[in-house]
Amino acid sequence: MATPSSAKSSPIKNSRIVVTALGGAEVLKRIEEDLPEPGRGEVRVKILAAGVAFADVLMRRGLYPGTPPPPFTPGYDLVGEIDALGPDVTQFTLGQHVGALTVRGAYSQFANLPAELLVPVPDSLDPAEAVCLILNYVTAYQMLHRVAKVSSGQSILIHGAAGGVGTALLQLGALQKLTMYGTASSSKLDIIVSNGGIPIDYKAENFSKRVRELSREGVDAVFDAVGGTNWWRSYRMVRRGGILVCYGMAVAVEHGKIAGAGSYLLMGVLKLIPDGRGCVWFNVKNLRTEHPDWFRADLIALFDLLLQRKIQPLIAARLPMSEAAQANEMIEHAKVSGKIVLLCQE
Repeated sequence: MATPSSAKSSPIKNSRIVVTALGGAEVLKRIEEDLPEPGRGEVRVKILAAGVAFADVLMRRGLYPGTPPPPFTPGYDLVGEIDALGPDVTQFTLGQHVGALTVRGAYSQFANLPAELLVPVPDSLDPAEAVCLILNYVTAYQMLHRVAKVSSGQSILIHGAAGGVGTALLQLGALQKLTMYGTASSSKLDIIVSNGGIPIDYKAENFSKRVRELSREGVDAVFDAVGGTNWWRSYRMVRRGGILVCYGMAVAVEHGKIAGAGSYLLMGVLKLIPDGRGCVWFNVKNLRTEHPDWFRADLIALFDLLLQRKIQPLIAARLPMSEAAQANEMIEHAKVSGKIVLLCQE
């Protein structure tokens, strides 16, 4: 019987973060447990960096579709090095750097993952920078190129433009020479400017009025992770032939499941309006399932852009995994710009 190959004996314990109950960041607890060997077709990854995403917050509060009941380990994306190979895994080698869109499970020192989920990561890349690409930049890249299919010279509106996906959209849009409007609070407007966007203070200004002042016909695409009535206001900013891309529902955290259900209902109505404008829901996990070749190709293209320094992930904080609760609080209350990264090997 084949046995996993490993550069060293299995670690006695694995440390990971667990959502012990649905609720605030205080429900995140650290546990230690025995770590099993990888099974057939699996790879054990020693996790070097895990991203903290708003989706983690939604899962912790029971607002993300498909989330299992507690206990579970959050963590949507990771970069690490291969620590052990399960039987029948031949495409990877021990010590090789890899990345994965895990959806859950990345807040951990080690994880056994199906080899088919892994994408090679260039060894020269900083794991904390590389992990920013897996969820945030692939989301931005696919919304721009696979969904909205924007062309050079067109215009877009980005809500939450100083966040992880927002700054990714700005940087990728700048490479295409797009005209980009971005909403954020006043303290974050400089980030939009420095990444090539035109800032709009959504608290002090009516973004609809401001966009109309700057672009009479509206924009070619709007990227909105707010949800609720904001989707209607965003839809009205789209010119004929353009599209509203809904990819998140921050309103559900503040106002609960009813607000989330209302958002989906509104999106369904917007899709039915026969006025030459489009409205779609985007989820990177779903597109990866439908087109796994796209995910791999797009992530490899982004790694190449990072190697060339044509993009530069904005890392808001690098925190030890033990501070996962603090990281969740920071992202839930919009206290940061860019991406929060957990360093899992403390």
